[in-house]
Amino acid sequence: MCGIIGIVGRQAAAPRLLEGLKRLEYRGYDSAGIATLTEGRIDRRRAEGKLANLAARLAAKPLDGMVGIGHTRWATHGVPNEANAHPHATRRLALVHNGIIENFHGLRDDLAKRGVTFESETDTEVVAHLLTAYLDDGMSPQEAVAAALPRLEGAFALAIVFAGEEDLLIGARRGSPLAIGYGDGEMYLGSDALALAPLTQRICYLDEGDWAVIHRDGATVYDAANVKVQRPVVQTAVSGAMIGKGNYRHFMLKEIYEQPAVIGDTLHAVLNPASRTITLPPLPVDLAAVPKITIIACGTAFYAGMVAKYWLEQVARMPVEIDVASEFRYREAPMPAGGIAMFISQSGETADTLAALRYAKSQGQTIISVVNVPESSIARESDAVLPTLAGPEIGVASTKAFTTQLTMLACFTVAVARARGAISSEREAALCVALAEVPGRAAEVLAHDELIEKLAHRVVEARDVLYLGRGSSYPLALEGALKLKEISYIHAEGYAAGEMKHGPIALIDESVPVIVIAPRDPLFDKTASNLQEVVARGGRVILLSDAAGVARIGRQVKPEASIALPAVDPFVAPILYAIPVQLLAYHTAVLKGTDVDQPRNLAKSVTVE
Repeated sequence: MCGIIGIVGRQAAAPRLLEGLKRLEYRGYDSAGIATLTEGRIDRRRAEGKLANLAARLAAKPLDGMVGIGHTRWATHGVPNEANAHPHATRRLALVHNGIIENFHGLRDDLAKRGVTFESETDTEVVAHLLTAYLDDGMSPQEAVAAALPRLEGAFALAIVFAGEEDLLIGARRGSPLAIGYGDGEMYLGSDALALAPLTQRICYLDEGDWAVIHRDGATVYDAANVKVQRPVVQTAVSGAMIGKGNYRHFMLKEIYEQPAVIGDTLHAVLNPASRTITLPPLPVDLAAVPKITIIACGTAFYAGMVAKYWLEQVARMPVEIDVASEFRYREAPMPAGGIAMFISQSGETADTLAALRYAKSQGQTIISVVNVPESSIARESDAVLPTLAGPEIGVASTKAFTTQLTMLACFTVAVARARGAISSEREAALCVALAEVPGRAAEVLAHDELIEKLAHRVVEARDVLYLGRGSSYPLALEGALKLKEISYIHAEGYAAGEMKHGPIALIDESVPVIVIAPRDPLFDKTASNLQEVVARGGRVILLSDAAGVARIGRQVKPEASIALPAVDPFVAPILYAIPVQLLAYHTAVLKGTDVDQPRNLAKSVTVE
């Protein structure tokens, strides 16, 4: 959740640490800080709120030194204030931490018996004092870290600098991502490749339980048993240019507009337009023999999985179970021999999803992940990866990651259906043609941006908004409501349209906008009937359908507004219909004046439970 960057360099560290923290803002944060070694002693600056506050502190009182660490904090233990902001420091060291130390109460009690006085409410400060106690007992920094790590329970990534050690940075990870960057006579540490992008493209990703001793001329990596190990140094494709906003007002809008391109990129990886077939990466399982697929994810990725459940059951005739990772991991669910467990995550670091993956692996499932970061923990622990080629997604509210997840899941569905004999080669070809058309149709949807911006004026003053859909449009109703909640802070709910009569219809009145997602699919007439029930009770309907669907409903009842989307095969409609609900949420949030890219209380990569 939090962001980490560290430098052992040959020039002033603080300005580059601040720049690194700016690249980590997308992860979400409520305070920030930097610590450097100045003539061998620890010096630091911290500030509550946005990085502009920290920058002002540094401008007023600069930090010297070529070795340092920086941090953006999303509060877990302790309120978001300067005292709880990282780095935490003692006279011997400073450290930053991403994650949660679950046994910090017991460690705190032990340290209090040694006379330690704590200055914050955080779990992180306990680690600083534990390491200091070992240093005071005569251990070296490396020995102190080796002794302390086994005593920590929970998930963490740590970066530590030590007083008097002008050529030393130590990092450690368990459950939270951490990467080492290799430079020219300099070394770096970061939460991900984006943090390090302008500094280096040579990256080493630490494995679970690893810790590393870093000097200017290289790094030595140890595993959880303190055995020296070699981890590959890879050339990452991430660059600083990839994360600029360009001419867009917000990252979110830029990423919405990137969807035609990234959907196309994702399709090109598996779809052969000449043969009209899908060729997945090698899978260690016979798709024809799989008895069941279990899909597990969180948030927006869960809604992508819900759409995939409809696809896999209807098109491929494959039994599918789906659950949110935070619930699944505690159910101790029985899983069938030979089954596939599929995990969907933008970051590939989602803590609950990763824990559920490990449970499924213990149950003998074949693990297939749909992720946007091929070097991520979830990808590395999977038996096979279906990559989404969305590129870096900076806006906290997922947009292009969602539609590329849907794209890859649609391709997976076609491959499963063909392997199981559930569709003919002719139907496979037709579905591939429909998929190949999606990037072009997505560009057409974006042409409605101005209309959708005008419709946002009808939503922005609402206290409550409802989204309705049936079949594979039902998860889109849930996703549309989530998007609006996330970035505009307007209360919104998504419902299966057929369930309105079973309670939610009581919410309908003339003050409630109702967004109806109604592609012309086999359930179109049912959705049209539900729409009429809403209009009859004064609901202000905004209809999403194609031109023929808008005309057909218009002959029966007049919605307040309609958006006529391109006509597509119902199979691919969820990919296309995701875009207008994203744009409606975006424009509503802009009108509300909220922080679109970094909505309150949210973070991009949820690496704590």
